Amino acid sequence: MTTDLHTPGPADGPGGTRTPAPAPAPADGLAALDGLVAHTTVDGIPALHAPASGNEITAGLFFRVGRADETLATAGITHLVEHLALHRLGLSDLHYNGATANAYTLFHVTGREEEVVEYLNSVCAGLRDLPMQRLETEKEILRTEAAGRGGGPHHQMPLWRYGAQGYGLSSYSELGTWGLTPDQVRSWAETRFTRDNAVLWITSDHIPDGLDLTLPAGSRLPAPAATSALPTTPAYISGDDGHVVLTSVLRRSTAASVFAEVLGRALFRDLRQEGGYSYSAEADYSPRDARFATLTAYADALPQKQDAVVGGFVDTLARLRAGRIEQSELDSARGKLRKVYDIPDLGAATLPSYALSLLLGHRILSPEQHRAELDAVTVQDLREVAREAWGNALVQVPGRGLDWAGLTAAPQRSAAAVTGTRHQSLEDEDVTLVIGAEGVSLLTPRGPITVRYDACAAMTTRPDGSRALTGHDGFSVNVEPTLFRGVTPERVAAIDAAVPRQTTVPLPAREPDRIPQPRKRAAAPASGSGRSTAGWTVALWLVGLLAAVWGLLCAVITADEAAAAAPEWDAVAGVWIMELPLVFAAWKVFTARRTRRRG
Repeated sequence: MTTDLHTPGPADGPGGTRTPAPAPAPADGLAALDGLVAHTTVDGIPALHAPASGNEITAGLFFRVGRADETLATAGITHLVEHLALHRLGLSDLHYNGATANAYTLFHVTGREEEVVEYLNSVCAGLRDLPMQRLETEKEILRTEAAGRGGGPHHQMPLWRYGAQGYGLSSYSELGTWGLTPDQVRSWAETRFTRDNAVLWITSDHIPDGLDLTLPAGSRLPAPAATSALPTTPAYISGDDGHVVLTSVLRRSTAASVFAEVLGRALFRDLRQEGGYSYSAEADYSPRDARFATLTAYADALPQKQDAVVGGFVDTLARLRAGRIEQSELDSARGKLRKVYDIPDLGAATLPSYALSLLLGHRILSPEQHRAELDAVTVQDLREVAREAWGNALVQVPGRGLDWAGLTAAPQRSAAAVTGTRHQSLEDEDVTLVIGAEGVSLLTPRGPITVRYDACAAMTTRPDGSRALTGHDGFSVNVEPTLFRGVTPERVAAIDAAVPRQTTVPLPAREPDRIPQPRKRAAAPASGSGRSTAGWTVALWLVGLLAAVWGLLCAVITADEAAAAAPEWDAVAGVWIMELPLVFAAWKVFTARRTRRRG
């Protein structure tokens, strides 16, 4: 779990020369770390360093660019730059890697001082001159990497919360690995991987000699603004069996990080220790940008225990929102978070967190300041965070919905459809594709799904005429000429002309057997053949005859009682009541037989 050591504040680091420069002014917030972490600049890049025991050192170079900065059509461009920058290192015994997250990219390495210098110099040299002859090879490597990467139970949560843009792109494949050009990739590196958009950290008591981190000048880019695909929260979506997931967006604070710890412990106790419903029950708090963090809570369940887990999950959150939190729960969570400081080489251990806060523009707290904020958190603070978490919640549940708990289903259909030419599905007569001047819509019995051209995040194209359009809200419409009547090349060309070129992603041709074809419908029996209705006819005669005989008997009984001196009308009513199911059954058989004949 990530603890929040910092709160919002200044972001940018100062400029400098290629050699270590004097420490920057306290205005950047780093003065709080005096005596724990040293700070300077290297080639204009803010640099933090603190000593660590051992013969090796670890270093990391952060850049404030990640997946959330991309578009759906260019998704993967940051990852491509990362791979290309590391290519020249080739085979090495060094422990090094690169990582692309939503809001940052990190190059990190562990080794001897001279090895770390060689690695960092190589990365920056690679960024200055990307090996574009490797572009297509690295694209294929990224697609292979993605094919072997599991989505996990949380995978669709960003898409439903943010749509097909910004922080929602982590739910999507890297479409840019198909269509990105060398010029696009080179421009991305030149404008995002700059010295003014980077922070360096090294676990050493000094900046090693020989560093050459020369990079182009630029500007510190703020983290992307969050988008929303949810008209209202709290909301829920349906997910796979065996998993209950909650995500919520919280204002970053020490109280919020404590609440995540309290929630994780409460879920574990309620769902595993006491209920015996779940094996894993946990919560996590992860900073998203300078101001907000993502709270994630999770519990697993066997299919037969899913309802119990969902109910227990909701009950636990309801208890915390009501403020029914024991002081011992707060004290335990607070004690665990304080232990992050009870480690050797504290300055070195906290370097990545401090460097990321500096990169994102988050005010930095010293260990003493953070301890003081931990000590100030109250049960009432946790109650307020719990209410904020529930108010912004998106919950993924297996099977049933959560309307009973006051949540609203996330939108499954668009609000409106476009007008245009109508193309009936060759598989389902109740489904129609509309190709209009403003967008495309799929009309279904449950409502329309629409992608407007001016809100199209990406459109993939195939040589066979297939088009798949995805809107910023996450809704998608597939235009398959083989599956809809009258989708001519002219209609496809109209779509191509209307969709912004920068959102178009060309995909390779499909093998003929991969092009979808309409499912064959079972042939209807010949009219009058009687094979499909013979059984229904016999049933109709039997039930109808029984109903007629019983009805005649009822009429006789009624007449007899009417002539009697003291009629027993309760008996008459009883026999007529027994007639009603027979009449109803005869009617149902008759309508079923008629439907079958029409089919």
